[in-house]
Amino acid sequence: MSTLWVISTLVLCLAFAAALAPQAYAQGRGENSESAQYTSLIRTVFDFIQRHHVEDVESRILFEGAMTGMFNALEDPYSSFLPESEMNSLGDTTQGSFGGVGLYIAPKSSAPRADGRPNFLEVAAPMEGTPGWRAGINSGDFIIQVNGEATDVLSSDEAVARLRGTPGTDVQLLIRRSETIEFPVTLTREVIEVPTVRYAMIGNTGYLRLLTFTPHTLERSREAINSFTQAGYQSLILDLRNNFGGRLDSAVGISNLFSEGELVVSTRSRTEQSQAFYARARALVPKTIPIVVLINRGSASASEIVAGALKDWGRAFLVGERTFGKGSVQQVLPLSNGSGFKLTTARYFTPSNANIDLVGIPPDLEVRSPDFSNADTDELSVLFNSGRIADYIKGNPEPTSAEIDAFVSVLSRDFKLDTALLRRLIRNEKNRRTIVVYDLEDDVQLQEAVRIFTEGRFQTLMENTKTLRTLQEETAQEESFTLAS
Repeated sequence: MSTLWVISTLVLCLAFAAALAPQAYAQGRGENSESAQYTSLIRTVFDFIQRHHVEDVESRILFEGAMTGMFNALEDPYSSFLPESEMNSLGDTTQGSFGGVGLYIAPKSSAPRADGRPNFLEVAAPMEGTPGWRAGINSGDFIIQVNGEATDVLSSDEAVARLRGTPGTDVQLLIRRSETIEFPVTLTREVIEVPTVRYAMIGNTGYLRLLTFTPHTLERSREAINSFTQAGYQSLILDLRNNFGGRLDSAVGISNLFSEGELVVSTRSRTEQSQAFYARARALVPKTIPIVVLINRGSASASEIVAGALKDWGRAFLVGERTFGKGSVQQVLPLSNGSGFKLTTARYFTPSNANIDLVGIPPDLEVRSPDFSNADTDELSVLFNSGRIADYIKGNPEPTSAEIDAFVSVLSRDFKLDTALLRRLIRNEKNRRTIVVYDLEDDVQLQEAVRIFTEGRFQTLMENTKTLRTLQEETAQEESFTLAS
């Protein structure tokens, strides 16, 4: 037995010694010796496993495992290896349609959480009109199980693969909201048509809601603005809430609708020169039209490019909540066997030279959506699990205000919850059953945007706004002063 162990060890040592031979050759060619050494070692271990492991191992399995390990070592939630199945479906959300439940999943790092809690999947934003949206899943909810499988061991890409599937099939989720509210949701997969734009007039204000940035977003937005022009609009609300991004060229084109000749965004990598993207076409919205932009934690990536450009140009006033904070650029590269990978290759900077990665964009005026208190969580958990609101709307899809008030009275006898909260939950459920462009009655952020125009406060508010770079510098100075004191 010991003789066999010695022989095996000797073989392994000889193999690794042989792996060092290419290093000398690489040095003679002026290559990075350390990189060449590790590349050779990887190949040596790959070959040794195939020859000597007690079980036969497919080359593909070893390759995918090695690739996954390399990308996990980066501890970058936006960089990952993509097996062939994931590579094939990657373009769905920016190009066409797919079978799924309509939830954007926030990327997560392979590293454990600093607080030691399970690293469950976080919903970045639901897509409007999809099963996940109709079920009432919100930005910031956690998916803790998919078909009984705990999600703390899944990567974001693995989770997306489990959520997608054949239209008409079910997927069962366990949702956690806040710290203690948990409720099951069964979603039936559908062909998800990637939505783009919704628009309407609110009085003399044009309301333009961008749901994602696809190749069609700019064209649909032009149609919306032309309709506003025909209606004689005097102000504009651009709603980027729960828009998790999309294509860079679409974001640049949308920004160009509101100004021309300006820098929209620049990108900088470690090895290449920076790239600058300008608003080169003629603007469609006159500078005399005041603009309010609505943002929240579900606004990310391309949404942040647009919001950041309009803020730095002094073109718009931002209302809502701090954005997600994705200020990096990824490239997707295919490999010859059908798989591929996406890699963070650069960071982007707003016109004032601010990078918002991991910090997001703060609103000029913070208006938070109403939330429930910790005291409400137990009652809400029972209410969500009872399904009573969903059942009520299924039986009465278009309740009047009086009917809603009557149902609120019934619920308030069984649940110790504020009547305003119950009314909002019922209206949210109702609005999810049909496409509603806006709900001015319960949307406090939209209400504030409208009031800014109707009360004539826009110009005064704009006088006190600052660029993102200035805000970041002031924050850094405050933190430095706090540490010094």
